[in-house]
Amino acid sequence: MTEAEEDAVLELHGTEATQRVAHVLAGSLRAGDLLVLTGELGAGKTTFTRALGEGLGVLGSVISPTFVLSRIHRNDPEGARPGGPSLVHVDAYRLSSAEEVDDLDLEYSMDGAVTVVEWGRGLVEHLAESRVEIELERAVGAEAPVVEGSEEDLDPRILRIGFVGPRWREERTGPLALKLREAARH
Repeated sequence: MTEAEEDAVLELHGTEATQRVAHVLAGSLRAGDLLVLTGELGAGKTTFTRALGEGLGVLGSVISPTFVLSRIHRNDPEGARPGGPSLVHVDAYRLSSAEEVDDLDLEYSMDGAVTVVEWGRGLVEHLAESRVEIELERAVGAEAPVVEGSEEDLDPRILRIGFVGPRWREERTGPLALKLREAARH
């Protein structure tokens, strides 16, 4: 995590846990919110963003914007959150500076969308005073949590979440942090 304090550390056992946490977070997001996702290849950043899109009620399936850098997923008027924000999904893996991020003109879409930037740490913090920083890590080897009776959970994840800025001040210890922890457990 960067300047954000680590507000929650969650053990995610299986894709369904990742989806539940993303859905809970989606319920608290509004247009203008910025999420910065960090994690190694295969850590689950796109899986998390896909579930976030479902929770926001966007049209169609969220796919990785790896080769196009940015995709806009419009809100579905008949989806989970009619009238809610769109989702702008950015993959900054190939970008090397904040100036290259600025060339994407994200500031023109941020007011009407939730913006998720994978690989954005150190590149996008200037876009918003407040943001949510999420770090996903594959829990492998001796550090991997063990869940008895779970054969499907061969590759659990650790999700670290930090809330930065005045928009999220109350969430650091408030009901959202508790809901996220609960979603990770069930």
